[in-house]
Amino acid sequence: MNNQATMQRFSLNQITTEQWGLAEAIEGSVRQEVAWMSVWRHKLHEYGLKEAKRHLSDAGLSLSSLCRGGMFSAGTKEERVRRIEDNKRAIVEAAELGTDVLVLVCGPGATNDLNEARSHVEEGIEAIVPYAKDHGLKLGIEPLHPMYAADRSVINTLEQANDLAEKIGKDHVGVVVDAFHVWWDPYLEKQIQRATGNILGFHVSDWKVPIVDMFKGRSLMGDGVIELKKMRKRVEAAGYKGPIEVEIMNQLLWDMNGNEALAQVIDRYHSYV
Repeated sequence: MNNQATMQRFSLNQITTEQWGLAEAIEGSVRQEVAWMSVWRHKLHEYGLKEAKRHLSDAGLSLSSLCRGGMFSAGTKEERVRRIEDNKRAIVEAAELGTDVLVLVCGPGATNDLNEARSHVEEGIEAIVPYAKDHGLKLGIEPLHPMYAADRSVINTLEQANDLAEKIGKDHVGVVVDAFHVWWDPYLEKQIQRATGNILGFHVSDWKVPIVDMFKGRSLMGDGVIELKKMRKRVEAAGYKGPIEVEIMNQLLWDMNGNEALAQVIDRYHSYV
């Protein structure tokens, strides 16, 4: 892809510029001719739904996704119901903002029983599918690296995500391929092919050795070991031609001036994605 085509697909996942509020991220994206953004709910709630919708529209920015729903597992039925209700609110927010994808970070277990936790995830997604359907939205299951199983998600491989999507119903449930989380998987190519026509997002960053912070351990593309161009081509061969989100949690990047951070991200994107 040439640089022009690349920028037409570039999406700033807002967590990459965590130092910015949503209004700043929108204005910063406009300055650097970014066409797409993925909004995080904590930033959305700080700014306000109506304000964000108006500002995004005025700026001409399109939304690749809203992040995040999920976190379904809990120790009590009452808490699981509350989390389902929060996911319904996320669906309303996503539809109002104009994106058709809600990313699901499915959540860790409430106990050490992983099978129980995965059952809670399945039940939670099943519960919100009719609501997503009513709002014209698709739910993107994002598997997270196994090292996140204890505190972020018990869905840890693309195979698990494909299994869930196929079981619950591919009309309204798909998968999100995040390079940081799935690059290591020996069955990745097979599972990307299996997800043909049902990939709802592609996220990029890099895996720098050593990982020094589990949550903020992602690095700029080109600083690590992931073959991002090869993965992009596989995702495209499976039918995904949509926006490519750069999603980097990294304190060094967050400590930079936001404009400089975004410029560096765009430069690495051109070179390594």
